[in-house]
Amino acid sequence: MYIADEKRYEKMTYNPCGDSGLRLPVVSLGLWHNFGDTASYSNMKELCHTAFDNGITHFDLANNYGPAPGSAESNFGKILRDDMMQYRDEMIISTKAGYDMWPGPYGNWGSRKYLIASLDQSLKRMGLDYVDIFYHHRMDPDTPLEETMGALEQIVRSGKALYVGLSNYDGPTMEKAAEILADRHVPFIINQNKYSIFVRTPEENGLLDSAVRNKLGVITFSPLAQGLLSDRYLNGIPEDSRIKTDGRFLKQEAIDVESLRALNDIAQNRGQSLAQMALAWLINKDAVTSVLIGASKKQQILDNIKATENVSFTAEELADIDAIAARYNDFLKK
Repeated sequence: MYIADEKRYEKMTYNPCGDSGLRLPVVSLGLWHNFGDTASYSNMKELCHTAFDNGITHFDLANNYGPAPGSAESNFGKILRDDMMQYRDEMIISTKAGYDMWPGPYGNWGSRKYLIASLDQSLKRMGLDYVDIFYHHRMDPDTPLEETMGALEQIVRSGKALYVGLSNYDGPTMEKAAEILADRHVPFIINQNKYSIFVRTPEENGLLDSAVRNKLGVITFSPLAQGLLSDRYLNGIPEDSRIKTDGRFLKQEAIDVESLRALNDIAQNRGQSLAQMALAWLINKDAVTSVLIGASKKQQILDNIKATENVSFTAEELADIDAIAARYNDFLKK
C-alpha cells in the first residue's frame, strides 16, 4: 500500500487561484502524455506517487488524453483505486471536454449535450463522484457562448464539479464568458493556456491582462515548448526525440540551436538547467498560478520541481530572454 511522504507539504509552494479559496501548487502534473494504454502502468503509478510525495496535489486530465482517447482517465482512475483514493480530499483533479471524443455531431466542441455527457463518462472512467475543476477545452465558433457557459453552470449545480475553467480561450472571448458566469454565480476561477518563453500568445491576445482584471488564475501548459526548452536539442536532434518519432507537434524546422544555446548560457549562469529556468520564468509571472509539467520518468519531476528554488530574475536576464525569444520567432518566420 502506498503511503505518502509525511513532509510533502514542506516541499511545495501553493498559490491562490484568482480570488477563490482554492490554492494550487506552483507545479502541477499534466497527464496529456505517458498515461495512455501504450505506456507502462507501473511507471504511471511511480509518476503520480513521486508528484504527490513532493507536494504536487494537482493532476490535470482531459477526456481525449491517451492514446486511446479516455485511457489516461481510466488509468488514473485505476491508480486512485489501487492506492491513492485515501488521499482524494488532498488532491485537485481536473478534466476537460471540447476536442473530438466520439463519432457524430455530439462528440466535440461546446454544446450542452456534449459537455454534460463527456463529464459523465470521465467520472465513470476515473471512479469519481466529482472533479475539482472542469474545463471547456476550446472555443466553439458555432455554439452560442451562453449555451456553453450554461452547461458549465448546470455541471456545478449538479455537484459534478466544484469549479470551472476555460482552456485555449483568447482574452476577449474569456471576458464575455466571465461576465456570463459571474451573472450566474458560477465559480469560474482559472484559465489554461499554452505559454512559454517561446510562445507568448497569452500576452499577445490579452488573456493575461483579462485574467488579472477578472481576478482569475492562469495555469500554463507546454512550458518547455514541446521539449525545445530542455537540454535535448542543444547538440542537434536525438534519434529518439519527439521530432523524429512524432512530428505532429514539433517540426525539425522549429529548431534554432543558436537560440537554445543562448538561453542555456543564461540558465547555467543562474545555476539551473534550461528546463528549470523555463519553468522559473513562468512561475515568476504574477499572473501565473501554476505551471503544468509532463513527465515520462520520475527524475524529470524531481528535476522540474527544483525550478522553484530560484524564481527571481534580474532585469538584465529578463531582457536577454525576451531578445532571444524574439530572435527565435523571427527564425520561424523565415
